Amino acid sequence: MAITATTVAFGQSGKTNAIKYPETKKGETVDIYFDTKVNDPYRWLEDDKSAETAAWVKAENKVTYAYLDQIPFREELKKRMEKLWNYEKISAPFVKGKSTYYSKNNGLQNQSVFYKKGENGKDEVFLDPNTFSKDGTTSLGGLDFTKDGSIVAYSISEGGSDWRKVIIMDAETHKVLEDTLVDVKFSGISWKGKEGFYYSSYDKPKGSELSAKTDQHKLYFHKLGTPQKEDKVVFGLDQKRRYVGGTVTDDMKYLVITAANSTYGNELYIKDLTKENSPIITVVDNFNSDNSVIENEGTKLFIVTDLNAPNRRIVTADISNPKPENWKNFIAETENVLSPSTGGGYFFANYMKDAVSVVKQYDYTGKLVREIKLPAVGTAGGFSGEKDEKVVYYSFTNYTTPGTIYSFDVKSGKSEIYQQPKVDFKSADYESKQVFYTSKDGTKVPMIITYKKGLKLNGKNPTMLYGYGGFNISLTPAFSIANAVWMENGGVFAVPNLRGGGEYGKKWHDAGTKMQKQNVFDDFIAAAEYLIAQKYTSSDFLAIRGGSNGGLLVGATMTQRPELMKVALPAVGVMDMLRYNAFTAGAGWAFDYGTAQDSKEMFEYIKAYSPVHNVKKGVHYPATMVTTGDHDDRVVPAHSFKFAAELQEKQTGDNPVLIRIDVKAGHGAGKSVAATIQENVDIQAFTLYNMGFKTLPKK
Repeated sequence: MAITATTVAFGQSGKTNAIKYPETKKGETVDIYFDTKVNDPYRWLEDDKSAETAAWVKAENKVTYAYLDQIPFREELKKRMEKLWNYEKISAPFVKGKSTYYSKNNGLQNQSVFYKKGENGKDEVFLDPNTFSKDGTTSLGGLDFTKDGSIVAYSISEGGSDWRKVIIMDAETHKVLEDTLVDVKFSGISWKGKEGFYYSSYDKPKGSELSAKTDQHKLYFHKLGTPQKEDKVVFGLDQKRRYVGGTVTDDMKYLVITAANSTYGNELYIKDLTKENSPIITVVDNFNSDNSVIENEGTKLFIVTDLNAPNRRIVTADISNPKPENWKNFIAETENVLSPSTGGGYFFANYMKDAVSVVKQYDYTGKLVREIKLPAVGTAGGFSGEKDEKVVYYSFTNYTTPGTIYSFDVKSGKSEIYQQPKVDFKSADYESKQVFYTSKDGTKVPMIITYKKGLKLNGKNPTMLYGYGGFNISLTPAFSIANAVWMENGGVFAVPNLRGGGEYGKKWHDAGTKMQKQNVFDDFIAAAEYLIAQKYTSSDFLAIRGGSNGGLLVGATMTQRPELMKVALPAVGVMDMLRYNAFTAGAGWAFDYGTAQDSKEMFEYIKAYSPVHNVKKGVHYPATMVTTGDHDDRVVPAHSFKFAAELQEKQTGDNPVLIRIDVKAGHGAGKSVAATIQENVDIQAFTLYNMGFKTLPKK
């Protein structure tokens, strides 16, 4: 493809530079939805195998990096980010068989290394993902041991793809036991003794494995010592489901199967593994609720469900008659959302109260043992382990506290610091404040605002407003090195808990789905307006950021209210809402979004906010840097390509519109530390530069 250039001047104070965008050709593709014609001039960018698309990616990156290279403080920002990032990070230990394992990153290693604890403190490297590839783009996806700890199966991701390979290894000798399994996707690994394991995948798609639709998920059993082609389908051959998972209970007696067609709501099945050719028993036969088996005692199942309990509860059922009408409350629903775990012979009920953690410990009779005293207000996670362990571990973090690991004595309830990171960041100099602001329809929405103490409310503070708002996902307080650097430079970091998320249970989630999706954008806009009204910032110093569904959030917000912010940072976003369901597993997102094919009313509603379809000529859009990865097979990069092309064609005024495309990178998981640091440096440099800063703001 011949790449020509369009010159666009930009008016950074005192600058006379010009950006030469690649000339993106326009095709003549037209789709018809309910008698409405919709042009799709950049359809050709969906072809990730074409030389034309590759040339366009190369040309766009050349423009983007030329722009970033001339930002005067970019290198200074990188040095500080690397220095702050360079601290030892150690995970909680876990026991498998007779051995104890943990992961550690010395600071700037691209991937964390797994170690096996040895005698006399001499720990040995068990698995080093940094050796998987020279450039750090091959990462560890999962690590699953047999019950006795003698064999491990681990999955790897190449270039950030969701497609995985599975390698089976002797845990003592490190000898690879058989051929690598390939083409595994959206899968756990669950061992049935040492006989073999269950895993899930799709048939390899015809055409591009990075963008072609994957629609029928199947659960397989791999028998150790046999070729993968002989693996038997356990579930999903006759019943077409988009997401299928299989887990063996801790006592090895049952196989629990979950099956779903969307990201919310699943069927639940169970199979007795102690009996030859036992049938698969239906527990839940519809998609109207989320259900999972968390534990069992013999034939007694403990099920986490939101059936008739929007904030979730734990119920018990006997496998002889496990239908919902026979369920009994074990831990009843409360006003706060429940996320439970088990370990040390107890249940730990982790509740989310206004987006922060409250944890209660219960015994196996359902009796409350204690509420666990947490170190501060923030997010606690973990509290899991084998049933016979006397100590379990949990992590604690918030926006000013680096993730710290605590040991917890299950009998006494005493917590002790197990591992506290040594970070060159003075947490005591910063504070977080939770506020409740009012959205367009009167709904109260919580937001946590974090900044350096002594902040002046003068409307001139560079502010990063970060959101998600979808798929029942909750944004709870967590420390981030990138955010720490942002705040060191005088920045404000604000996170609203938008509808569509899971912070207040199913009702909160539902209120941001389908034909209520606009609520999410309204909540985000209201958060920006609150920050401006309270003089934390102003439109000249406000950036909005989000990834994946949060990328859609940013794209919709900046096209609806372009004057509200100075900078927009949509990452790996779902930008073409009329076609998202045509790629990879996108059809499974219909519970949240609906589809353009559902009805004329739904089509018109979706088209009204779809970012690609709402870029208009003559509008001054904020300075925008779209980010994506060329191997993203979750939200295919064509979404970002098309949105960037529309913006570059139609942008009016001086604000730059760039797209930064990571090569050999996917949706985000497994990205190397070096790539993660550089991406955050570029985002912050672009943001501050377009807010008018020629040097880093005063600390």
